[in-house]
Amino acid sequence: MSFGWRNFSTAAVIASLMVAGTGMAQIPTIQHAEGRGSGGDIVNYREIHGPVIGRDGMVASQSAPATKVGVEILRAGGNAVDAAIAVAFAEAVTLPRAGNIGGGGYMVIHMAAKDGKPAQTITINYYGIAPNALTSSYLLDSNGKFDRDATMTYKGVSVPGTVAGMWDAHKMFGSMPWKKLVEPAIRLAKNGVRLTDGEAEATASRRDVMMKDPGAFKAFFKADGSAYKAGDIFKQPDLAWSLTQVAMRGRDGFYKGVLAKKMVEGIRAGGGLVDEADLANYKTEILAPIWSSYRGVNIAFMPPTSSGVTLAEIMNLIEHFPVKEYGWGSSQTLHLISESMKIASSDRRFVGGLPDWNTPAKGLASKAFARERVQLISPTKSLSSATLPDGNPYPYESIDTTHYSVADQYGNAVSNTYTLTSSYGAHVVPQGTGVLLNNSLGNFSWSDQSERFKANLPAPGKRLGSTITPLIAFRDNKPWLVTGSPGGGYIISAMTQVLMNTIDFEMNIAEAAERPRIHQSDADSPLEMEEGFSPDLVPILQAKGHKVRLSDTMGSTQSIMISQDRFLGAADTRRPDALAEGVN
Repeated sequence: MSFGWRNFSTAAVIASLMVAGTGMAQIPTIQHAEGRGSGGDIVNYREIHGPVIGRDGMVASQSAPATKVGVEILRAGGNAVDAAIAVAFAEAVTLPRAGNIGGGGYMVIHMAAKDGKPAQTITINYYGIAPNALTSSYLLDSNGKFDRDATMTYKGVSVPGTVAGMWDAHKMFGSMPWKKLVEPAIRLAKNGVRLTDGEAEATASRRDVMMKDPGAFKAFFKADGSAYKAGDIFKQPDLAWSLTQVAMRGRDGFYKGVLAKKMVEGIRAGGGLVDEADLANYKTEILAPIWSSYRGVNIAFMPPTSSGVTLAEIMNLIEHFPVKEYGWGSSQTLHLISESMKIASSDRRFVGGLPDWNTPAKGLASKAFARERVQLISPTKSLSSATLPDGNPYPYESIDTTHYSVADQYGNAVSNTYTLTSSYGAHVVPQGTGVLLNNSLGNFSWSDQSERFKANLPAPGKRLGSTITPLIAFRDNKPWLVTGSPGGGYIISAMTQVLMNTIDFEMNIAEAAERPRIHQSDADSPLEMEEGFSPDLVPILQAKGHKVRLSDTMGSTQSIMISQDRFLGAADTRRPDALAEGVN
């Protein structure tokens, strides 16, 4: 099999190491001087990648201008929640393919003890909700098949939750006036943002889809129909108007009144279902996290409808094996990650949304369930759908997306991932609003509406599910690692490996983010590998039964690690224009 790595083979490597007359391969040993060698420098540095170091707080996001907005809020005395809200609205302007007010997401918040109040950690689910007029056949074509193209129209739009999520976070924990947190985004939309190569190219590539919707084409392309280029100043006056409604009237500025009316008119004219009642009645879910641990590190995972329980299950499975002894990037470690992901992917069918489904979240995330499921993992054979039986978590029950992380000097932290679902969502903008809308209705199980996938079947008023899984990990009861990632199905695998890299292999957060990643979805899918792994691993993994293929980059973690008074930031380089910056 040709895998894409050139001029290497396992046989050639082994032949070059053969000891004459013995038929044995001689593996060279690595000589370690006391405390390691210097690597040619006077100062010893163990890892290739180093984090950004800051004090008094830090923001790490996929958009440099939005990071700077968040940092300025922290410098002005705002807390982590204030900064997180400001970053959300700023990215709606500066990162339109994922930042949004027309989509939804998930937020994990930790607030330190203050003024006699104990510390608390909560989550806000502000992902999309199905409109009340949704039917089980709505996105099926005349042959009863899922019409994926329909999701790239107003028919794919769910009720957006971003503004409600930010409003509820502010009501509970904000310390600065709401209006001041939205104003930086309004200025960016009015005055314009100088486009980077990445943003210009991303939007230009969507021209053919966006030209089908007059509102989107007007919002993102020049009057003559041409695309904006890198270096151009891109202004969004309609979005500035919409953000002003939100700044002046808070939540009601989006879900009621003139902006809501304009959005509904556009959605209904385009064949969508969302009406004014759907908008007015939208509610977030404010819940306790799913608490679990990995090798003694306590982790606050996002509860369903996010995939935090899936990530918790993967970590619980991996915890049974001595991966530090196996070594980073070894065939044993990669095989273990792959098998754990197969099992958790199968069990993810239990994750769904209210009102018609209640996920057995505690069972899925329990150590006891993992002890049962880990028995399926063989060190020599790869699971397939034929050899992977369904799990039952119920006995273990007790009664183009973007992520950013914020931590402040007061001990507070926010891990937030939000999305339009696809890059640029449904590629539609109701006239006069500048608001890109999501296409989240495509997340339901339209292709298979059997009883097996009951948790994710379409239903009116149902909260949609996602692979998104922001988290905060704690040491000594204080936030230690604040992280998350975009990337659709690749989010869970990216987060698995960031946790392993930092906890098992004790890497700094930048090194943990930059190491190459693998991905495994269901049991019969190929094991995907980013560039950077040794080609010698391929035949070893194939011998265990893996179908291996080369992949593009996976995810884009935006992370902060907190070490005493230092904030260590890492903006993943897998996507352009990201920035981690400290307050000081």
